Amino acid sequence: MKKAVLAVVTGAAVVAAALVPSGPVVQAATEAHSAPRGFGSALSSVQQTSWQTNASVNSVAVAGNLVFVGGLFTRVRPPGRARGIDDASRKYFVVLNRTTGVPTRFAPQVDGPVWSVATSPDGKRVVIGGDFTTVDGVARSHVAMFDVATGKLVAGWDPVVNYRVAALKITDKTVYLGGSFGTVDKMARSRVAAVRLDTGTLLPWSPDANDDVHAIEVSTDGKRVFVGGGFTRIGGGNDHALATVNATTGALLSMPAVAAIPAKTKGCDSRVKDLEVQGNKVFASNAGTGSISCYDGVLAADATTGKLIWQSHCRGATEAIKAIGNWLYKGSHAHDCSADGEFPDKTGMHHLLVYSTTTGKLGPWFPNTDAGGETLVGPLSFASGGNDLWAGGDFTEVNGVPQEGLTRFTSTPGGAAPARPAAPKVASARANKVTIAFPTVLDRDNISLTYLVYRGSTRIGSWSRSSNSWTKAAVTSVTDSGLTSGQTLSYRVEVSDGRNVQKSPATTVKVR
Repeated sequence: MKKAVLAVVTGAAVVAAALVPSGPVVQAATEAHSAPRGFGSALSSVQQTSWQTNASVNSVAVAGNLVFVGGLFTRVRPPGRARGIDDASRKYFVVLNRTTGVPTRFAPQVDGPVWSVATSPDGKRVVIGGDFTTVDGVARSHVAMFDVATGKLVAGWDPVVNYRVAALKITDKTVYLGGSFGTVDKMARSRVAAVRLDTGTLLPWSPDANDDVHAIEVSTDGKRVFVGGGFTRIGGGNDHALATVNATTGALLSMPAVAAIPAKTKGCDSRVKDLEVQGNKVFASNAGTGSISCYDGVLAADATTGKLIWQSHCRGATEAIKAIGNWLYKGSHAHDCSADGEFPDKTGMHHLLVYSTTTGKLGPWFPNTDAGGETLVGPLSFASGGNDLWAGGDFTEVNGVPQEGLTRFTSTPGGAAPARPAAPKVASARANKVTIAFPTVLDRDNISLTYLVYRGSTRIGSWSRSSNSWTKAAVTSVTDSGLTSGQTLSYRVEVSDGRNVQKSPATTVKVR
């Protein structure tokens, strides 16, 4: 006899919305659904092994097979080790092998914290900025350059900056500096400056900001420099926190997206903490202080016109962003994204998230860290070689496992498996029919999962369902009809993310 299968939704909310979430989730689930690698964004949420630090990481950069890490730490140690166990001295700066996550012999002696790290486009030079005044016993005032091949200081490249360098960007000819300084080579340069890549000679470019600069990026065509920080005046104009200036003259250029950041007041100071350029888009992340509602979000703007493309309004300071493929990864202490139709407050801290670069909607990537150290934020800096994401910060755990200061995620196939489903609830209340009910489960790498129901070894149906950690599980109820009265049948559920499969225990029922 032919069997008929019907499905309805029950559970916390017996409405279609339980299976068809709000716009942001539907969009993200669509991108994630066919995931043969086991994950829906560019990377998996499964952390890969890497050495760790004994204090905060402030900046990370990648060149070739090397990862350059600067911060407040003084020692590094293998994964899984507690502080002081099998560690090695690496004061404020460490260079790791990008494949293995193990420190290399490139180990310069830096006498003060490193706040910024950047590599040249050809990968041959790495520049660090911070609070130091000597490197390898040689005077270097807050900025220094190394030859990547030799690990040695570049002789003669020694701009003298009078205070902290907190932001760096290198092009094929220029090194842009941002921070809290007021002079470079005894010439007035208020918090932003540029020097030649080859010689370190100070350039006339001088937009002058009236408050600290935290981030610098350059447009793909090299004509515009994007500056982020806490300023209210820069390049002769009055843009707040985010600005575009001419790469040659330093003059302020029009950037309408700046209007999306609230003006600085006594109750709200929202600062751009990181910038990212991808193609003709520029992304900016903000951290607000003062009012609990002070802007902490992320925005995307057209890199040529400066017009706003999209904006997220999540609460919880955003310190780091990185674009990889169609995804913008975010490090923050986000705790309330209800303004974007996403998770509400009191659902915990979501320190690692991802957005679609096209729509600005949250996507399928949900690893997490804790927050510790001096900032109590969690992730503070991102870097990528294209198929990985290195995250540095003040955290001490990643995905619930001890790992301090530094971690990494990659595109290695596999991903996080869905949670194991519970045994389905089955009943036979009507003759020749059995009802099977099963709830959705969570997967850190996917929003949409495929649920298969089996009667013995016979598959009786397949359903695609979406779920998030901040929503109640939706329950699907399936009716298996045309059965023979008196039979004892066994039912189970399988959940798949396209690669990983989890099977529930079986439940038996006698057909009425």
